[in-house]
Amino acid sequence: MVLFAQGQAALLQGPAVAVVGSRNPTPAGAENARAFAGALAAAGITVVSGLARGIDGTAHAAALPHPGSTVAVLGVGPDISYPKAHRGLQAAIAEGGCVLSEYPPGMTVQRYSFPRRNRIIAGLSLGCLVVEAAVHSGSLITAREAVDAGREVFAIPGSIHSPQSRGCHRLIRQGAVLVETLD
Repeated sequence: MVLFAQGQAALLQGPAVAVVGSRNPTPAGAENARAFAGALAAAGITVVSGLARGIDGTAHAAALPHPGSTVAVLGVGPDISYPKAHRGLQAAIAEGGCVLSEYPPGMTVQRYSFPRRNRIIAGLSLGCLVVEAAVHSGSLITAREAVDAGREVFAIPGSIHSPQSRGCHRLIRQGAVLVETLD
């Protein structure tokens, strides 16, 4: 496998945790992503995610104030910004963290590429924190890839009334570590 990197590739050598979740988080989910990603980065742990809308972008943005604290794994070529709204965030990560892609420059959005990049997110990380996820969330693919790679999976529970929490509840029933605090 060839990986295209922009930024500080040395970040791939240190301790890292994947922080993933819904593209359409609840306000509580977004706040949890900010709090956990910020705390991990402040502790010197690199936050790895997929630069998607929602939890991924929120986690990257929360980690960025801590130098060398986030790695974005893209499902497109390294020169493509997807979603376009994250163009500035992607540039900031390339400057202060690392942007990775297994896809060559110029490769645009392909349906298969986003689930495939999840194995890289899981493989780079010591563990995977699923902040908020519905039952069909792509974040559950990342959690499965983490289990397959022998990594620990963590999940934050949410309201029993929130569809955005049902994927996390399923992970917890299946053995993921229930996370309630930053400790």
